[in-house]
Amino acid sequence: MTSTSWDPTLYLGFDDHRSRPFHDLLARVGATAPRRVVDLGCGPGHLTEVLTARWPGADVRAVDSSPEMVAAARERGIAAELADVVDWTPSPDTDVVITNAVLQWVPSHPQLLPRWLDALPSGAWFAMQVPGNLGAPSHALIRQLVAEPRWRGSVELRGELAVPEPAEYAELFAAHAAAVDVWETTYLQRLTGADPVLRWVSGTALRPVRDALEPADYEAFRAELAPRLRAAYPVRPDGSTWFPFRRIFAVAQRG
Repeated sequence: MTSTSWDPTLYLGFDDHRSRPFHDLLARVGATAPRRVVDLGCGPGHLTEVLTARWPGADVRAVDSSPEMVAAARERGIAAELADVVDWTPSPDTDVVITNAVLQWVPSHPQLLPRWLDALPSGAWFAMQVPGNLGAPSHALIRQLVAEPRWRGSVELRGELAVPEPAEYAELFAAHAAAVDVWETTYLQRLTGADPVLRWVSGTALRPVRDALEPADYEAFRAELAPRLRAAYPVRPDGSTWFPFRRIFAVAQRG
């Protein structure tokens, strides 16, 4: 998995918008009394608590590759494990796996999914959600700026094809599960405040840029990016900004 430092506080700055897809995903999981539930890529653990509340009798496990996120989850009382999802393997009693907004950071995830699905017991559920907006201006403008002379070669970013299309996930899941449910949703998010899209991507898409650059250079990069994002996502008369965000969901149950 891509090694990227994370700021839990910055990430949670848009908690309502970031959490909504998780709840939409979880609503399609029909498990009633799972033995073990795994939050694969748990982040700061605030959504792991939702899993614990839904299945109080389950052994709920949380895994994340970010030391900062694991520390934040542990502060919430979540016994989070520091591990790369690439190295994770389901145990025989894993009846539910939830991975929310994680696999877009794992280039090999289309190869990992069949392995994980085949290792799950009969009746187990696997549910995933990934952003489907890597071609949106919020991401394309970052890649364009990185390719300009001043920044060229300074950082490697994910391309638009880092996440397959829904039909590709559907075919992949159908080959390894009895029931498959794949869909996409574009959330028209209403953001407020100064440069809200810049603040949004600062918590996610800009993390590799921040890690690659010196602090002063990172601030210079953000200063160059800000007006481009403002032009792509103009402020409305009431001061808010519409930020369309496409997400891809897939839920599968083993036969």
